[in-house]
Amino acid sequence: MTNPTTAPPALLAWASRALGARPAVEDVSHPRADSRVWRLDLPGAACSYLKISPEAVMYERETFALRSAAPALGAGAAPQLRASSAEHLALLLTAVPGQPLTQLELSPVEEARAHRHGGALLARLHAAGDLSGPRRAEAELALQAAADGAEEHLAAAGDRLTAPEHKLVRQPAGELQTLPSLPLAYIHGDAWDRNLMWSTSRQQAGWIDFERSRAAAAVQDFVLMACSAWTDRPDLRAACLQGYGRNLTVEEQHALKSLAAIDAVSCLVRGPKLDDPHVTARGRQTLDRLMAGVFA
Repeated sequence: MTNPTTAPPALLAWASRALGARPAVEDVSHPRADSRVWRLDLPGAACSYLKISPEAVMYERETFALRSAAPALGAGAAPQLRASSAEHLALLLTAVPGQPLTQLELSPVEEARAHRHGGALLARLHAAGDLSGPRRAEAELALQAAADGAEEHLAAAGDRLTAPEHKLVRQPAGELQTLPSLPLAYIHGDAWDRNLMWSTSRQQAGWIDFERSRAAAAVQDFVLMACSAWTDRPDLRAACLQGYGRNLTVEEQHALKSLAAIDAVSCLVRGPKLDDPHVTARGRQTLDRLMAGVFA
């Protein structure tokens, strides 16, 4: 089995042909088992990134997003797809200026500015995707699919949750099925601080990692931020929604709380499986806040 910190030779040769020269390679994968990303540098040229998608569906979603909806975000606000290989589930991407917000120490004012810009970019993305035909059907069924997945997550979580916590997740999952139709959109699907880039020199935001992009209810793109960066930071929530151009409707706020409960139990399953303590911690924190009645 190939060492996941080393780019496979055949894949590196493919990327070198696309770049026109053999680059210097640096592993920049996230600290989890399914992340395989390398930074590629050529003298006198902007860096590129080589990424292997964990699954075929993620490869298909990201390539589609980068070819169709992501360009609407504008120059430097999303990666450009330089080349892709279905054989290797690989993407060769341009860099987005700046660093992920999780790696920056910003003042509260600048952090809010980054979330405001990020929200504005999400509004562009949500409007840019094609929601005709089967994608509209996918979007209309997205909340039902989330509710259906709750029982599967609960079964996998087992005794990681108490009986009251199991009940807490089941109830809002059921409520998702009774909500009226919510605004639909082409969502990023993994929108949170780890994927929100911010360039302090340019005062510019950008989004990366579109492998979970899809047609869904628009509110589903705010779940991860509500369960992480927005915790105890209402200013960041307000800034993001100001950039987005509207507040969530009452029905969307109910859906957000229900989706947060489902995300929490999902994190408690996926975190240990991916050996990602950050995901596990996010799930536990969200569940504790919901149990305490302080999730907003």
